[in-house]
Amino acid sequence: MSNQPRPYVLAESNWKHVKDEQYTVAILPWGATEAHNYHLPYATDNILAESVAIESAEKAWSNHAKVIVLPTIPFGVNTGQIDVPLCINMSPSTQLAVLKDIGFVLNKQNINKFVIVNAHGGNHFKQMIRELSISYPDVFICALDWWKVTDADHFFDTPGDHAGELETAVVMHLTPNFVLPLELAGDGAAKTFKISGLKEGWVTAQRQWTEVTSDTGVGNPYKASKEKGEKFFDVVTDKIALFFKELHHADLNDMYE
Repeated sequence: MSNQPRPYVLAESNWKHVKDEQYTVAILPWGATEAHNYHLPYATDNILAESVAIESAEKAWSNHAKVIVLPTIPFGVNTGQIDVPLCINMSPSTQLAVLKDIGFVLNKQNINKFVIVNAHGGNHFKQMIRELSISYPDVFICALDWWKVTDADHFFDTPGDHAGELETAVVMHLTPNFVLPLELAGDGAAKTFKISGLKEGWVTAQRQWTEVTSDTGVGNPYKASKEKGEKFFDVVTDKIALFFKELHHADLNDMYE
C-alpha cells in the first residue's frame, strides 16, 4: 500500500476528498481464494486483480480520467475445488447479488460506468451483465480478464492456465516475498478430458480439480522470472489505462460507429 492515500483507490480515500470528486468510472477488482500450486499464495488472484486495477487506474488518473477502484472481492467461483482445503467458493448467484447491490449504489449516485477487472478463470460475468443491464439500464457495465489483454505468448515460453509461468512471473514482480523458491513448485502437469468434444473445447463442463492436477497447478512455472512478469504487467496496465481513459470520455448515448 502507498504511504499516501491515492485518490483513485477508495479504500485509501476519505470523505473529505471523496465528497468533492466527480467520479465517472467505478472499477471492481475480482479475484478468488484458492490454492496455486505449492509456491504461490492463496491470494494470488486477489493480488493480481487489485494490482492491475490500481496500476491501470493510476495511469488513467494521471491523464485526467476520474476513475475509482473499489475494494477487491476476494472470493470466486470455485465449485470444482471444493475438496481442496480452504478453497473458498462464491456461487455465481451470489456474485450476481453482490453486483446488483453495487450497481444499485452506482446508479443512485450517478456513476454510470462500471468495470469488473477479473483475475480468476472460474469467474464469468457475461450473463450477469446481461441481467444487470435490465436492472440498471443507465449504467454501462463491462468486464475484462486481465491476462487476456495482450498476447501472453510474446512474453512467456508457456504462459499456463493456473499458477503457471504467467501468474508466477507477475506475482514474483508484485509480491516476491509471497513466492516460494521455484524448486519447491510442482510442474503443473494436468490431465485433460478423454472425450473429444471436451478435450477440443467446444463442449463446456466443470473440471474436478483434484482429478486433473496433483499440485493444484495447470502449467509449468519453472521458466518464470520477475523480469518477464514486470514487462507483461506494464504492457497490460498501459492498455487497460487507455481503456479507462476512453471510457471516462465516452458518451453512453453514442457508443457505436
